[in-house]
Amino acid sequence: MCSPHLTPKKCQRVGTWDGLGKDPEWAATRAQQLAAIDEDWNCLWPLDWQRHYRILADLAADEPHGHLPDIAPGVLMDGDDLGRWIQRQANAWSELSEEQQRRLPALGMTPAERPTPASSKGAANAAGRPSAAFHRGLAALAQYIAREGHHRVPRTHTEEIAVEGHNHGHRLGIWYSNLRSRRDKLTEPQRAALTELGVDWA
Repeated sequence: MCSPHLTPKKCQRVGTWDGLGKDPEWAATRAQQLAAIDEDWNCLWPLDWQRHYRILADLAADEPHGHLPDIAPGVLMDGDDLGRWIQRQANAWSELSEEQQRRLPALGMTPAERPTPASSKGAANAAGRPSAAFHRGLAALAQYIAREGHHRVPRTHTEEIAVEGHNHGHRLGIWYSNLRSRRDKLTEPQRAALTELGVDWA
């Protein structure tokens, strides 16, 4: 396929107009039109990777600073295990292209690091107190329970809450499913906070 950055003559020379017609001039025009619709129409990585990336980019767009919330393996959306995909990217970071590596940190994703004894101890201390992201989710859950009278949150539900004086659409369904799927890893303060809201599985 002809890249929008190639002139018709260059397209003809490298034979990149296949799939857009036999005429190189027309192929170049079509390539520019497609690029105007979606700059990734002819991405160099697998379409399955692009599909997962777009789903997560859309999720991150509604989060503070554009960063994804914690999504553990087993959290599904439209049949896709988003948490497992994120984990795979972190573990195989060196195998990604430079452009892929550039895009993922914008969503808050980073390569996996091998824990050292010192960093493991620091992580354990940090895990002893709920994070700001947990408090945001807890506030959204409390608001939902107060309104609906139960904590059966649909996976696709988004709860509007105030964050630093601004309305924020918190993806409560994914957050809640994530917590439930990894409930054995919750800290005691997190369990206590959820139990106060009547969450029996905590």
